[in-house]
Amino acid sequence: MLGSQRALFEIPEEIAYLNCSYMSPLLRSVREAGQQAVERKSQPWNIYTKDFFEDAEIARQLFAQLIEADADGVALIPSASYGIGVAVANLPLKQGQSIVVLAEQFPANVYPWREMAARCGATIETVERPENGDWTPVVLATINEQTGIVALPNCHWTDGSLIDLRQVSKRAHEVGAALVLDVTQSLGAYPFNLSEIRPDFLVAATYKWLLGPYSMGFLYVAPKYREGIPLEYTWIGREGSEDFSQLVNYRSGYQPGARRFDVGERSNFILLPMVIAALRQILTWQVPEINITLKALTAEIEREAVALGFLTVPAELRSGNIIGLRRAAGLPANLTSELMKRNVFVSVRGSSIRVSPHLYNTKEDIGRFFEALSLLISN
Repeated sequence: MLGSQRALFEIPEEIAYLNCSYMSPLLRSVREAGQQAVERKSQPWNIYTKDFFEDAEIARQLFAQLIEADADGVALIPSASYGIGVAVANLPLKQGQSIVVLAEQFPANVYPWREMAARCGATIETVERPENGDWTPVVLATINEQTGIVALPNCHWTDGSLIDLRQVSKRAHEVGAALVLDVTQSLGAYPFNLSEIRPDFLVAATYKWLLGPYSMGFLYVAPKYREGIPLEYTWIGREGSEDFSQLVNYRSGYQPGARRFDVGERSNFILLPMVIAALRQILTWQVPEINITLKALTAEIEREAVALGFLTVPAELRSGNIIGLRRAAGLPANLTSELMKRNVFVSVRGSSIRVSPHLYNTKEDIGRFFEALSLLISN
């Protein structure tokens, strides 16, 4: 288990920031990388042709290492919804088939499938939230011979309730359905092994548990789809694009692997160095160790919450980095704003207070949260 890493972040002692699922703070090293990148962009004569490619490849390789994949399968994207759009553009769906999603799933992994289903004459099968918090059996029961696509997270964004993707992947592949995953709310804080789960497409934005900047993300594409249709017909994704003098000689071929799916301005000279710095730190900590540490924090949160009369998903059914606190009597309408006045930061998503600590949090942060929360619900 890792000790407190608060010194690596810029969080004042009086701030109890338990809201990484909303947006992570930047590591000092990530901020410094961004500042250095801004300084370099202010002097573009110091940016060379190779710089359009080298950082992109470093980031691609680091992300591949994180999910235990091959770097050729990784594309650089600006958002999770962009990656889902690539999946929509390349997956077949027939009239009468269905797309499986969860109730209250994050909308970036719902709206595109609704549009696709309407266009193809297919249906959306929404798995309702189980009372015991165990999504996996009901997801498995929903997947059948009519299922064309299974579009899921690794854990539910409102409360961290976990889906066993190994079982879901096995069932999806048995019926010939594609598996599309948005792991933005777990990757970097919960272990993921691509060879065990075998998604067809996987997306993750960097600004949450990957501790990076906004407007960057990654897409993994399974080998069978790497010759597919990109959302943008970019110049940099073409073969031979490294030779700027020859860009007037248009090429029909692409760079190898999933690089054809890269966003057009993938060589973001400011954001990419920040992404690289964040990924290197996560890989140094190691995701299993991060998860063990966060499980200890959310277990402490669960103990305090239950003592106040809140309900939570059982620990064995949670990803460990997020916990949702529900209350039969409901939540005060002004809960988050009142907590903010006390320098305590959490989110309300659906009917849950979503608490999402990271390595910068301490037991003192948790104590301050519950001291403030108990006052609010007693009034």
